[in-house]
Amino acid sequence: MLPALPVDPCIPAILDGIRRARAAVVVAAPGAGKTTRIPPALTEDGPVILLQPRRVAARTIARRIADERRWTLGREVGWHVRFDRQFSAGTRLLVATEGILTARLQQDPLLSDFRTVVLDEFHERSIHADLGLALAKQAWRAREDLRVVIMSATLDAQRVADYLDGCPIFDIPGTLHPVDISYQPMRPVKAAVRDMLSRTRGQILCFLPGAKEVRDAAAEVRAIVPAGTEVVELHGSLTAEEQDAAIRPSQHRRVVVSTNIAETSLTVPGVAGVVDAGLHKVARYDAERAIDSLELERISKDAAEQRAGRAGRLGPGVVFRLWDERDRLRPHREPDIARIDLSGPALDVLSWGGDPRTFEWFERPSQDRLTAALELLTKLGAIENGALTAIGRRMSGIALHPRLARILIAADGADEAALACAMLSDRQVLPRHPATTTCDLFTAMDRDVPPHILRNARELQRTFGRPGARSIGERELRRALLAGYPERVAQRRARGDARVRLASGHGGWIGPESGVRDGEFVLALAVEGGRRGEGAEARIRIASLVDRDWLTPTSVVRVTEVDGAGVVRTVEREMYDALVLKERPVQPDPSEAAAHLAEAFLERPLREEDEQLLRRLKFAGIEADLRGLAVAAAYGKRSVHDIVLLDALDWNTRQELERNAPATFTAPSGRTHRLDYRDAGSVALEIKLQELFGLP
Repeated sequence: MLPALPVDPCIPAILDGIRRARAAVVVAAPGAGKTTRIPPALTEDGPVILLQPRRVAARTIARRIADERRWTLGREVGWHVRFDRQFSAGTRLLVATEGILTARLQQDPLLSDFRTVVLDEFHERSIHADLGLALAKQAWRAREDLRVVIMSATLDAQRVADYLDGCPIFDIPGTLHPVDISYQPMRPVKAAVRDMLSRTRGQILCFLPGAKEVRDAAAEVRAIVPAGTEVVELHGSLTAEEQDAAIRPSQHRRVVVSTNIAETSLTVPGVAGVVDAGLHKVARYDAERAIDSLELERISKDAAEQRAGRAGRLGPGVVFRLWDERDRLRPHREPDIARIDLSGPALDVLSWGGDPRTFEWFERPSQDRLTAALELLTKLGAIENGALTAIGRRMSGIALHPRLARILIAADGADEAALACAMLSDRQVLPRHPATTTCDLFTAMDRDVPPHILRNARELQRTFGRPGARSIGERELRRALLAGYPERVAQRRARGDARVRLASGHGGWIGPESGVRDGEFVLALAVEGGRRGEGAEARIRIASLVDRDWLTPTSVVRVTEVDGAGVVRTVEREMYDALVLKERPVQPDPSEAAAHLAEAFLERPLREEDEQLLRRLKFAGIEADLRGLAVAAAYGKRSVHDIVLLDALDWNTRQELERNAPATFTAPSGRTHRLDYRDAGSVALEIKLQELFGLP
């Protein structure tokens, strides 16, 4: 007999609605039991795939359902997550991470192995959830017996229902107990935990923004907790066994220090108190500078509510929020599709057989960001003229970002390449101030590499199909890295200079944590975007040397310019995007040279004789365009110093000018004097009175 949960009385109506409309949106408060009760009930009509945003949640939910139903893991219920699976051909309920659905849909667009697709915790709006829903909708339209169910605790249900042709919405209340929330801005985590231990009797859950912050806070908390109290960490860098151990019921009192991995579907048992730093790390992509970044930001209001709700599952709880109550939080999380690099999703859509530009997204990304994604895939060799290449098809079968998949292909799955990809995908921070090297990643392989990085590297090779493939040298690795980051080439501004110019045209500098201190061209593998305004140049944390002969010109341009001495010169440049690979002088085009000389001429103060010419023309009533005169006068010249505006006038104009506004006056004495034409339109002459005797 299953213990009663708030969702149980609603299940018959939910099943009926799904059978009639073939789709439903379920909004259920935390603790209602939607995740463990609705998907198993749906298996009455056929196999179900239940999607979760995180691996540890998928495994935990599968175990909980197996315990409740007395099912066998791997038989009636199982899981499938990246690098880990436990299911069989007879599995009725498969709990999987969202990326698994995308991969299955590429292999089987109709998703013929399942009767129902359930996307849980959809409010998190991961890119895989958005893409999974969009692809599942296409299968749902093509298959009359396929059903789609979207579930969440906080969700704009009507928008999702409209996307699924107006399907029914079910709203299920939960049984949260009262939670006492207090705000304690700037308070250290360890002090908050010490206070929480005295105010509660259950387990304590602390939310920190990232794995490093979790490790640091856990070390501080261990120093102040009473004997017998366990302090455990929970974050994505842990092994599956370590994650499972952190959420397993314990006879001892526990402080679980976690990232937002414990925010929603994952339940940490026995929690009575929550300490919330109110921060999380958000991936963002700057398409203009082609830079990925992981930024520390304030959480949204719905995330704060989800975290606080963890303390009210079993009874009245206590929550310490370590920020000011006056801080204004955005209402909802920003979806991945609005802020991350879209090259991976675009490749998924292409592999599925669609066009990212016309695909029916749940929330359509901007055209600029789609264009940037397709341009990157083109540079990686994944697409050509908008269609997948053979390399692109291989890349789509590797569960990695397209860049890293391209590196593995270029290195044929070599050990060093797999390890480099594992480091880059984990945002591994290398030691600061290393010895001089040609490749930071290759040098780091000789040091103590974290165990989870080594495990991930082995899994990558297994996925690639070349476990323990072969070993390559430093130069081969550097060339493979270039294949994955072709638009991240940077050129030093001067020999030995840390300042560089990126292929995007933006500036950057190689940070002191990188050992790549020589060489003209380097590869920016890990980049932190600088702040806007002063000091906005990107900082390169991980770099690799690039041999000049590896760079194939992307364009050849002719550049005409006037140098500091005022001489016009033309060079032909072989370019790698915004970087100059090679240049050689060529004969300038006369018209182009004249235009550049004229611009340089007009940037300087006019000589007195040129000023006089313009005033004479005006006095004579002759229309004159200064820029036109300068261009005509510059034709055939090599230097601004050779330009004389009078040279631009034809013979007839000169004759008319001389009649109506002569440059000189000849006195009766026979001597010639210069006439001074002034801005006011008057003319002046300096002459001795005696020379005018005899003038009529």
